[in-house]
Amino acid sequence: MVFALLLFSCNKESTPHDVAPQKDPISREAITQIVETSLREGKVFNWEMVDDFTLWSAGQQSDGFFALGYTLPEIQDIKSVIKDIQIDNSKWSAVKNKIFDVILEGERQMEPGKDIQVKDILPFGQPKVLPNFTAKITNPKTITRLRQMKEVRYVEASGFNLSDAQIAERSGSGCGDNGPAPYIWSSDYSNYSPWVKVPWNFQNANIPAAWNQTSGNNVKVCIIDTGGSDDQNNLGSPNYFNSGWSQGRSVQKKSTLYHGMWWWRKKDAPHDQCGHGTATSGLATAPRGSDGNTVGVAYNSDLVVYRAVEDVIISTSNEREGVRDALVDAALDGNVKIISMSIGTPFWSSTVADGIYFANAYGKMIFAAAGTSTSWTSWYPVIFPANMSQTIAVTGVKEGSPMTKCTVCHDGSEVEFALVMERSSNSDRTSLALSVANTNTPTYFGGSSCATATVAGIAALVWSKNTGLSKSQVKSKLIQASSNYPNKDSDLGWGTINAYQAVNSTW
Repeated sequence: MVFALLLFSCNKESTPHDVAPQKDPISREAITQIVETSLREGKVFNWEMVDDFTLWSAGQQSDGFFALGYTLPEIQDIKSVIKDIQIDNSKWSAVKNKIFDVILEGERQMEPGKDIQVKDILPFGQPKVLPNFTAKITNPKTITRLRQMKEVRYVEASGFNLSDAQIAERSGSGCGDNGPAPYIWSSDYSNYSPWVKVPWNFQNANIPAAWNQTSGNNVKVCIIDTGGSDDQNNLGSPNYFNSGWSQGRSVQKKSTLYHGMWWWRKKDAPHDQCGHGTATSGLATAPRGSDGNTVGVAYNSDLVVYRAVEDVIISTSNEREGVRDALVDAALDGNVKIISMSIGTPFWSSTVADGIYFANAYGKMIFAAAGTSTSWTSWYPVIFPANMSQTIAVTGVKEGSPMTKCTVCHDGSEVEFALVMERSSNSDRTSLALSVANTNTPTYFGGSSCATATVAGIAALVWSKNTGLSKSQVKSKLIQASSNYPNKDSDLGWGTINAYQAVNSTW
């Protein structure tokens, strides 16, 4: 995976909002340089850190779309009430319409005589569940007005992307090589009945021993990623997903990712065109079948996998909307207990954060990847949304002692768990996962993406042993079965989990 994202920040206190309008927006390259300062200080970038004109410029240097969150003036903390908000009632509708009026007034000033209506400023249509929406804004004065309104929680440049120098590297992030491995070392797996490959690092986490007590029954795992491959039978066919020792469970593939806008906007098919979502889905739930392929941790759990992003970086308006919508859908699915997100960005996205708050309020246990980069960018902080307190950040480490993060993995104070997924002698020998292709030969798959999906699978094992547990109780079992317990490490959290110990301690 490549996380070649150079992004930016200024201090809100030291940069007033009343910057005088300029004729031309600030260049994308200049904004990117500002963001890199934030990363080098170990901070995920937040649009609150910049002045109005820089924010407006970022929008104009992308798709012109801005994400807005709104609230009632009397609400102090949206997180505490987000589950119960009815955005169509009169009070919430009045706030929303007030904001629409401000945007429309500004847009009509930019194009005098043109009859601009609400539908003309909403590329993704009206909000449906959460108090946020995305709007097209071209007037810089509108940004200032919105940020001064007590009803507006945030205004963010929804589609801002990297400078030209990084776009080529971003385009294949996490999608570079998810086909069948040309060669698999015999020491990197063990053969288990009826005929599956158990990845070497599953032994390190004591996962096979945990299977003597549970295999994930009665737990539904949600993977929010690049989708699930139609070509990989072990995900694409219920008959293969239910094969061998994996029986009586369901698999769903959904899409919340859109392309285009307004009248030519359409939703993608859920088919994984990258391979990343197929690999993470397989690590968590691939069947224990008889075709010689690799098995997942919770091989009797149900699965729903969403195509919410094109690659592992949440970086476009379509992707931010897609991830939020997947989180909302999973939150409202009463059978989903665990959400795994091996995706992220050094940008804070309040659109996605609202989805996290919503899913968290519905009791979902949310795992998120701490970040995977090229070796020269692995100094980045723990990325968003893994840096949120509502998620559980996971990273990958090398085999051996002392515990060391994997070659391209991020670490930091937000990390809670780690997983061994990289050979100490060869960084290319990682875990084994389902290939995106129609083949029974696995792919090598690593980084914090691998670690996150695998730990989500371990959590599914623990929860399936006693489905009456709360998510906090499940997390407590994982912590107490971890290598660093009772002393949390400042960079690698509670360390690696002994899956058998975690399951065995469950009543």
